[in-house]
Parts: sequence; C-alpha cells; structure tokens
Amino acid sequence: MPILGIMASQISGHLAPPYDGPYGAYDSLATVTLSASAASITFAGIPSGYKHLQVRLMARSDRATYPLDDNWIQFNGDTGSNYTSHALYGDGASASAYASAPRGNIYGVGSMATSAGSGWSGGILDILDYTNTNKNTTARWLQGFDTNGTVSGYGGRINLISGSWMNTAAVTSITFGLDGTRAYTQHSTFALYGVK
Repeated sequence: MPILGIMASQISGHLAPPYDGPYGAYDSLATVTLSASAASITFAGIPSGYKHLQVRLMARSDRATYPLDDNWIQFNGDTGSNYTSHALYGDGASASAYASAPRGNIYGVGSMATSAGSGWSGGILDILDYTNTNKNTTARWLQGFDTNGTVSGYGGRINLISGSWMNTAAVTSITFGLDGTRAYTQHSTFALYGVK
C-alpha cells in the first residue's frame, strides 16, 4: 500500500464525529447589522441540530455621558427572575468581581462601550448544549473595549462572564439588550453561529 494510503487510513481511524466535516466547525446562521439604533436585538427561530451556539458581536451603547454600560442577554423571551451570573472584570490597573442573585437576565456589568468613550465592544458569547432538555442552560461570555484614553475616570475594560438560565427548555431565541432606556448604536453587529 502506498505510504499516503497508510497515512490516510491512520487518520480516518481517529476522527472525532461528526465525520461529514471538520469537528467543531461553525455554520453562520444569521447576522444583524443595525441600520439605526435599537433597544435590543433578537435571534428567533434558532434551529436545533448543533452542539452549541456562538454569538460574535461588535457593538456599543448610545449612552453619551459615561464610557461604559451594562449589557444583558435573555433566552426564549423569558423575563422572569430565572438567571444568575458571575463576572470577573478589569481595566489593567485593578480587577473586580460581580455575582447576581436570581434576576431577569444574564448580566454583563460594565461590559459595553458607549458613544462617550468613542470605542466599540468586541465580544464572544458561547451557549453550551443549547438543545439539552435535561439540564439548565449555561453560557460563557468574553467582552471588552478600549476607550483610547480615560473618560470620566474609566479606561478600557475586559469582562469574563458566566451565566445560567434556570430552565431546561431548548434555546430557540436569544435577546441582547441594555439597561435603562439606552440603545445599541447604528452599525452594531451581532452574528450567530451553530457549532457542530
């Protein structure tokens, strides 16, 4: 047998499922880019058939007097006190932690850049085992921004957030929003992926 045939045989014997594509591959499911400001964005009708979901975002709040804002997520339109979250965040000079009692969303305290800071937040949200109906849904969320200096005493920030939705339903929609009456600015972009 030619050496390439032996190598191919050895490789195919060790592939992780699924075998019809690269393990851990991402499929683009939907992208939202705001043409005008919006108080929230929702991905609805999320299909099953993936192991996990991921949302990648580049966004900011329209808050004009403060460099950072509080970002949150909800699943399936559930606004009840059915979520908990923990966060570690830092600005390069100090680090802090946050934990929530049950509340109406997974809370990203100070995780969103604002118009005042002239920066944009970059973030990645992973929703794990989103169709598993035998356990509560968990999420991990990394988000950060740079203010290009200091605004109102704040510079950039990096946030590492974990959250739980205390519900065993499969996730079929995800909503992102901001505290108070603030909105995401024009050109904010959210992209949803299915992880095989």
